[in-house]
Amino acid sequence: MQFTVAIDGPAAAGKGTIARGVADAFGFVHLDTGLLYRAVGRRTLEGTPATIAASTLRIRDLSRTDLRTPDVAEAASKAAAMPEVREALLSFQRDFASRDGGAVLDGRDIGTVICPNADVKLFVTASPEIRAHRRWLELTQAGLDITEAQVLENVLGRDTRDRDRADAPLKPAEDAIQFDTSEVNIEEALAKATGIVRRRLDQKA
Repeated sequence: MQFTVAIDGPAAAGKGTIARGVADAFGFVHLDTGLLYRAVGRRTLEGTPATIAASTLRIRDLSRTDLRTPDVAEAASKAAAMPEVREALLSFQRDFASRDGGAVLDGRDIGTVICPNADVKLFVTASPEIRAHRRWLELTQAGLDITEAQVLENVLGRDTRDRDRADAPLKPAEDAIQFDTSEVNIEEALAKATGIVRRRLDQKA
């Protein structure tokens, strides 16, 4: 059975945590598509042109332990704004989404571009301040020396680039179910997401 869940939203809204939880709940495979762009961004920081980094990306590149730093996030956001990079990664993502057994993909343009016919489309968001605080806690717990104000500046910059890029801008699909995680905990958000997926699975059965 093919069943695709597309989860989109801005940085640190909780979409990755929700995507992993949904995948675990239903035995689906999960792809954090942001890691594709982070892996490309890391390679650009090492001197590889973005288009070459994207066209030669391999699964092992996604397992690097240095993909969650602020400089990589910035490089990833810039690479993601390049149509040539997005085109190079399109087949990778669609092949993953079409595998049997169910797949969950989270990113910025899954429901609008990568999987416009996904069985379930969610758009997860939260206020910039809440998202910056979450990301700051994550980074400082990982040992990085960075202020919350710096993280907020990075979040706002990424939001602007993601929304304003000409190719596949960040926006909800017309048929996406939207919810804001600013005032709810992850358990509540995950319960809502799994409920939506379960109802769609029952309809498809």
